[in-house]
Amino acid sequence: MDFYYLPGSAPCRAVQMTAAAVGVELNLKLTNLMAGEHMKPEFLKLNPQHCVPTLVDNGFALWESRAIMCYLVERYGAQHESLYPSNDPQRRAVINQRLYFDLGTLYQRFGDYYYPQIFEGAPAVEENYRKIGEALGFLELFLAGEGGAQYVAGGDCLTLADISIYATLTTFEVAGYDFGSYSNVAAWYKRMAESIPGAATNRTWAEAARPFFEKVKH
Repeated sequence: MDFYYLPGSAPCRAVQMTAAAVGVELNLKLTNLMAGEHMKPEFLKLNPQHCVPTLVDNGFALWESRAIMCYLVERYGAQHESLYPSNDPQRRAVINQRLYFDLGTLYQRFGDYYYPQIFEGAPAVEENYRKIGEALGFLELFLAGEGGAQYVAGGDCLTLADISIYATLTTFEVAGYDFGSYSNVAAWYKRMAESIPGAATNRTWAEAARPFFEKVKH
């Protein structure tokens, strides 16, 4: 299946790790947004929102990383259903909550602070920087509990929520954001580096974003 991506993108890397987890091979289609490749007619035909990641599976096009991640497990992950279980509505609901937390709070707040500086030359907004810390505080609580929770959605196994949030925090690391003071988060991040399939590729790809962050105030 074709996978249109940028290596520095956390959402793209989350899909990459999910594919590795379910054993699906991706036909990588590097998409240069700066060169406008996402605005070409052939890409717009696949995805009128002209964004990455975009997956095309035997003619079926899908975008939005978390939707793609869920699709890969439901379509190809019968042996890895614990990543996104279909037979436990409450467990699945918690995984969904953490995925939406990543989308609408953690990654969103990171982007609100960093991306206007990178792409618009805007000044740093300290209140937005403070909100990143608040989001990490929520994640710290998700990972709290006696002895510390091993996974962001609780339970005793890896889920899509771990993969998505791990991709986001890899971008935090590359950006130079120090989350070491959040002890539960830091310990979880270290564990995930050793247990998520494709984590090493995620880390290598993330380095592509480093030059963009060098101009940002911390």
